Amino acid sequence: MLQTVAHYSCHFVLPLAVALLFYKSNWKFAYVIMVLGILIDLDHLLATPIFDPNRCSINFHPLHSYYAMVVYLLLLIPKKTRLIGIGLVIHIIADTVDCSLM
Repeated sequence: MLQTVAHYSCHFVLPLAVALLFYKSNWKFAYVIMVLGILIDLDHLLATPIFDPNRCSINFHPLHSYYAMVVYLLLLIPKKTRLIGIGLVIHIIADTVDCSLM
């Protein structure tokens, strides 16, 4: 239970903190864009079973692969894609923390 709370807190509270600290004038927009990073979990639909509480998603699902992570890091460079990149990197950090707690 505590692991689940920590995991989803990272997905929703960390982007809020980043939005409030670095995007004060437009924090709502920044927050929504970063939280949309959770959409990469759609790749879980490709797995059998779809949800396995004992499975680490890092480098198991295609959008959680090391190759995808390189793309997410590259999205941090251009200003136009930075919010998307931050959201995706936060998502990967949350999943990595989750895997380390398993």
